[in-house]
Amino acid sequence: MKLKRAFRVWQRHLTVYTKLYKSSIALNFVEPILYLAALGLGLGAFVKDINGVPYINFIAPGIIASSSMFAAIYECTYGTYVRMTYQKTFDAILATPVNINDLVAGELMWGATKSLLYGTIIIFVISLFGLVSSPLIILIIPLLFVTGLIFAEISVIFTAIVPGIDSFNYFYTIFMTPMFLFSGIFFPLDNLPPIVSKIAFFTPLYHLVNICRAFSSGQLSIIRWDIIWVFAVVFLLAPYPFRLMRKRIIK
Repeated sequence: MKLKRAFRVWQRHLTVYTKLYKSSIALNFVEPILYLAALGLGLGAFVKDINGVPYINFIAPGIIASSSMFAAIYECTYGTYVRMTYQKTFDAILATPVNINDLVAGELMWGATKSLLYGTIIIFVISLFGLVSSPLIILIIPLLFVTGLIFAEISVIFTAIVPGIDSFNYFYTIFMTPMFLFSGIFFPLDNLPPIVSKIAFFTPLYHLVNICRAFSSGQLSIIRWDIIWVFAVVFLLAPYPFRLMRKRIIK
């Protein structure tokens, strides 16, 4: 794999995105803002402070994490599958000097870039509304890319093994929705059965929520193990998108 060729794949996706970004923003930007407004302002009026902070301030960092996650996952599930199967974009790319490893690396890089982009937009928005108490929140931007790689890896792995596009319903219903609801975005997991926290520990969104909340409040000492977990899982998952996508394409 050559990074330059992978970058060309990434560059191709960026070029297409600049022509279609308005519809993408509607999906990945407006929806998180609606969550923040409806739950933070609406439900928040009836919820007492959590850990000493107003409810809207509590969920705001989690919205950064969820927006970042969904951006990468939408891109590397439906987006990757459509490019591979219906648009035949992969066939066209592979007719050039780009090989399968370059192609997959470009897909992962682009998914992580979308994760960083939309997470950063939400950081900017919640900062404008005064929902961030520490300027250290800016330091989370590189970590959004790293965690975006995890979400992209998981998504490409699933994309490589699904029999058809309808099978993504299983991925979102069985995996994504529970992770979204039980990652600590909307309520602490402390009052739930201990098994829930133990399961959540093995999901990337749980750690990203912890990281976002810590950077937002300036309490960085509590997330050392979350950051270690994130970097370890990036490298642990890294080989599988390449192996499985190779099997999918060459059959």
